[in-house]
Amino acid sequence: MSPRFDDDRDDCAADGRGFGGFLRSLLSGIPWSESAHAEETLTLEAPPGRHMSVHNANGRTQVVGEDREDIEIAVEKRARAESTEAAEAILDEIQVLTELVADGLEVEVEAPSRWKRHGSANLEVRVPRDVEVVVVAANGRVAIEGLRSGVHARSSNGAVSIADVDGDVEVFTSNAKVSCSCTCGRLKARSSNSKISLDEHSGSVDASTSNGVIHAVLTDLGPEGVMLATSNGRIMLELPEDADAEIDVRVDNGVIRNSLDVEQAPSDERTGRLRGRLGRGGCPIKLRTSNGTVSLR
Repeated sequence: MSPRFDDDRDDCAADGRGFGGFLRSLLSGIPWSESAHAEETLTLEAPPGRHMSVHNANGRTQVVGEDREDIEIAVEKRARAESTEAAEAILDEIQVLTELVADGLEVEVEAPSRWKRHGSANLEVRVPRDVEVVVVAANGRVAIEGLRSGVHARSSNGAVSIADVDGDVEVFTSNAKVSCSCTCGRLKARSSNSKISLDEHSGSVDASTSNGVIHAVLTDLGPEGVMLATSNGRIMLELPEDADAEIDVRVDNGVIRNSLDVEQAPSDERTGRLRGRLGRGGCPIKLRTSNGTVSLR
């Protein structure tokens, strides 16, 4: 019996029909069953206006500020389709378009996305540190770091992280986390349904989310103060030891936990309101949540 079994296996191998071939025959023609990828690198001159915008509908986008004068864009193209040939054809359709507009550089990824076929591109963009950057993404994570200029990032369905940026920051997400660390300047963050995390930020803050936690650790306060608001979630704010501010906290359904030496105005933390002066007073700090705890320390 054993030689007969071996003969059957050899015949199957000769026909190119092992388990892998059998599985491939089952998946053949199923949408997105086959994939292909390719890589390319673009090198561009930095725009005279020191402004750059990147639009990437499907894929990760990373921007890194470096001590350099040109711009380098590494592109990783990925495609899925019902066959290998169709996936490879999609790779040819994925294009990274660049255009100089009003002394600024615009970069846009064109990638087909339709039933049975899907294309995306992951971008790694290396720029001079003083270039102001705008990134708009629909479905993909965004990461920006190492810049000494302003940053604007918007993502519909992907987390946004900003690190080591000295300049005003604006971040907007619909259904993903916002995280900023080691940032300096005015910071504005919005998220519809996720957490906002700010670590070692120096400057003014305006952050809000509909359904999520806000955790902010500040090393210095800006003249415009701090505004943190969430509909359903906790707020945790950590201030520098020598902070001077006017505190105004309101909680509709929750408690206030305060470990700071606040000279309180007539109010009652048990009723969800805390107002008072911290240090010598000064910039305003307003914290609002409908359902959650507020912690001050």
